[in-house]
Amino acid sequence: MLTVGLTGGIGAGKSEVSRLLVECGAVLIDADRIAREVVAPGTPGLAAVVEAFGQDVLADDGSLDRPKLGSIVFADPDKLAVLNSIVHPLVGARSRALESAAAEDAVVVHDVPLLAENSLKPLYDVVVVVDASPETQLDRLVRLRGMTEEDARARMAAQATREKRLAIADVVIDNDVPLEDLRRRVRDVWADLVLKAHTAHVLPQGHQE
Repeated sequence: MLTVGLTGGIGAGKSEVSRLLVECGAVLIDADRIAREVVAPGTPGLAAVVEAFGQDVLADDGSLDRPKLGSIVFADPDKLAVLNSIVHPLVGARSRALESAAAEDAVVVHDVPLLAENSLKPLYDVVVVVDASPETQLDRLVRLRGMTEEDARARMAAQATREKRLAIADVVIDNDVPLEDLRRRVRDVWADLVLKAHTAHVLPQGHQE
């Protein structure tokens, strides 16, 4: 098995890259999706979030009002740290369970938005960073996600700098390019990952390269 940490700044296009890797055959473990699952109605995670931030973060149907919570935590680093301390251990436990269920020769891609922020590089065999310029990120967040420019900039500022993400990268995928160019780059990266996974699978333990 080869474990891959996939990350990138908000609006960089990481989700598109993860989708393309799944098309190639990757086993995807999506931290964002799991983060939603662990705070679904009726979960201990949601109860802990409500205890920390109050009933106002609940929608009328009892689910988490994610935009409301986001407006609170992304404007206050201390509150963001509190939220992360609740959610991250739950996400980590679920991610490990899913990874253990994958085949021995699988390429398991962990889609982890905050990989750089939480110094998680040692957890993965390979770290892939999806990179885009801040101008591209801002444009995508405003134009495609409907964020205000102020909200988009706040969310970008709450994440690691572009330089910090690139510093931990074993592989960089440039996403300031047309989709077809991105597809070609992802296919090339996939071929290298498969080779690494095969090598790790066939070499005796303790002799992996």
